[in-house]
Amino acid sequence: MANHKSAIKRARQNELQRLRNKGDRTKVKSIVKDLRSSVGEASGEETQVKLNAAQSVIDKASKKGVLHKRTAARKISRLTKLANSASA
Repeated sequence: MANHKSAIKRARQNELQRLRNKGDRTKVKSIVKDLRSSVGEASGEETQVKLNAAQSVIDKASKKGVLHKRTAARKISRLTKLANSASA
């Protein structure tokens, strides 16, 4: 355990940030899973709506530093490719 006052504060901040990041990562995973499951059965318009929502959540996570920007770009690219192939 940390002994210095500043180290104790830093440990407290790290724990709060870890919980925030965990929530954002969970949000990304669940919306990606929802999109992937709906690709086969949903209409093209509904898939586009879900794709836009997924892109928004992934971009926000990237902006906050939860995901690396290239990881976010790769996820968005693969999801877009999947949605377009399903609608074609």
